[in-house]
Amino acid sequence: MEPAERAQAARDRVPRIDPYGFERPEDFDYAAYEEFFSTYLVILTRRAIKWSKLLKGSSSVQKSMTVKRYIRKGVPLEHRARVWMGVSGAQAQMDRNPGYYHRLLQGERNDSLEEAIRTDMNRTFPDNIKFRKSADPCLQKTLYNVLLAYGHHNQGVGYCQGMNFIAGYLILITKNEEESFWLLDALVGRILPENILRAWKLVHDYYHQASRELQGQAAGARLTQTFSRLH
Repeated sequence: MEPAERAQAARDRVPRIDPYGFERPEDFDYAAYEEFFSTYLVILTRRAIKWSKLLKGSSSVQKSMTVKRYIRKGVPLEHRARVWMGVSGAQAQMDRNPGYYHRLLQGERNDSLEEAIRTDMNRTFPDNIKFRKSADPCLQKTLYNVLLAYGHHNQGVGYCQGMNFIAGYLILITKNEEESFWLLDALVGRILPENILRAWKLVHDYYHQASRELQGQAAGARLTQTFSRLH
């Protein structure tokens, strides 16, 4: 079969829309993707079987070295929401606060918050068919609710550009509005700040260590210049 024929055959076999709802670009190499995926599918299947055995008979995901190792290799799409909810602490938070999410949506209105969120609705994943207004159901309403609830929940953050893409992806994975809210809270409220603070501390420590070394080098250079003048 000629390369052009192979490319067309692959295009006919591979869906134009990926499992998350994103349209593949015009220059997408269907033949290369099909060749890669035919091999990678064996690995994905093996991982999925391991995850299914690990999670079987358990209502929650317990942190362990095995779970950590499995996560680093990748969580299968069918288990991703459950695993993310468990290891992030989002499931525990949701269980401890029944009805809280819906109360946030029924709270006092904030016009500036609502307007900021609406501005980014059509900008969120324009290449994803599930976020288009023509979609049924359209995930823009779900996304709006999640971001609005989080803006009321964490008024110190409110809504910032970029949060729409994080929340949108969480919605695609969980397919659940409330779970997406609690995962967003875990990320923005706990996980990211901890990592940012840890990174800041590393930068801070490195900066001071480098400053001391540079000061030492400068002092050494001045001493060298002084001794050279003496000789």
